[in-house]
Amino acid sequence: MSINRRFSTAPMMDWSDKHCRYFWRQLTKDTLLYTEMVTTGALIHGNRERFLEYNDIEHPIALQLGGSTPSELSTCAKYAEEWGYDEVNLNVGCPSDRVQNNMIGACLMAHPSLVADCIKAMQDSTSIDVTIKHRIGIDDQDSYEEMRDFVGVVAETGCRTFIVHARKAILQGLSPKENREVPPLRYDDVYRLKREFPDLEVIVNGGIKTHAQIEDILPNVDGVMLGREAYQNPSILLDADQLYFDREANERSAKDAVRALYPYIDTLLAEGAPLHYVSRHILGLFNGKRGARLFRRYLSERAHLRESGTEVLEEALQLVD
Repeated sequence: MSINRRFSTAPMMDWSDKHCRYFWRQLTKDTLLYTEMVTTGALIHGNRERFLEYNDIEHPIALQLGGSTPSELSTCAKYAEEWGYDEVNLNVGCPSDRVQNNMIGACLMAHPSLVADCIKAMQDSTSIDVTIKHRIGIDDQDSYEEMRDFVGVVAETGCRTFIVHARKAILQGLSPKENREVPPLRYDDVYRLKREFPDLEVIVNGGIKTHAQIEDILPNVDGVMLGREAYQNPSILLDADQLYFDREANERSAKDAVRALYPYIDTLLAEGAPLHYVSRHILGLFNGKRGARLFRRYLSERAHLRESGTEVLEEALQLVD
């Protein structure tokens, strides 16, 4: 299967879980969805099913891995293919202290040869696409030339898809949240990368909030990846199929998308899961609409209660226009 990466959602810890992705699929059929980052240790030594399980409607779906040991990444890339993922992606962008201590994430940008070894090991063990997500730089290693050289080394493996968060990561002194906001965006560096590596697929990520902004970005790269905006304002996904995948206009409304979740939620409730496992991902759906605050409050106050079911969602929907 050839994956269309013109528009995708970002891997987001604690956010882009299987329930969130199932919800997003009610809004967009074609957008490529990424899992949360999963470490190699969690897959090799932990509850593999818990981390890899997803619903078939989530396709196209990519598994993002965190790790820096080629043999372990090779094993986990095999798992990705065995479980039917369409792509496996290596995280070279996360700046948190916890992952740095395990040589995971953005700190790997200082070790391009190791990253290349990791990508090659993954490629050798699977037939699905192996891709990379990285920053434009780290700390004082943040010149365009250093990013270009990093990409050049990794591209020698045959990796052709580079998802670039257009901010550098500051590994000491900034929290992960601050690293998504404080370092300035440098889209021009990503555009230049695409010009200098025209045969690579270059996707830009970071600070993207509107379809108008995407319209300005897309002539310069092969695709965009939406992160926090897709989660905090998920209604933006309703127009994605028409705008980026040549589909007919979406006739489904935001309320239709919520109601389409009811059978899925009923199944979860029957298994003993609380409503908020799903409803927490819906809270931003009506942002900017009349009644949105009441909708959020109603769900926040009731969805965690054990007796709450889809009737709580239906009641909440009556509060918004």
